[in-house]
Amino acid sequence: MTSIHNEGHIKGGMFVKEKTIQEWKSIVTPALFSKQSDFKLIGYSDVTMEEIWSCLEAKVWKGNPTMRLHEVVQDIFHLPTATYMSYITVNALKVDEDDLMSSIQAINEGEQQQKS
Repeated sequence: MTSIHNEGHIKGGMFVKEKTIQEWKSIVTPALFSKQSDFKLIGYSDVTMEEIWSCLEAKVWKGNPTMRLHEVVQDIFHLPTATYMSYITVNALKVDEDDLMSSIQAINEGEQQQKS
């Protein structure tokens, strides 16, 4: 394997470039759109490409690793609906918890102002 200036390497006679997943994002949009369409076909009508990407970042890639294009596309197409739904559910609970805490804080502040 021959290294080429940290840009990629030669594998099986082909140049294979590695980039961070953020660098691949605009290139893999068609794969994200396809995955979104797959989810919509099975009844998940509110799914967005951005949610799919965020789910992959959090659950599959766990950050912004360096990968090859085919690896990123493979991860997109192999994202299970169960993983996506778990991610969406946990995020919805976090949002609800944040809203609840904001509401409690507002009530407490209102009560303190009434006592003054």
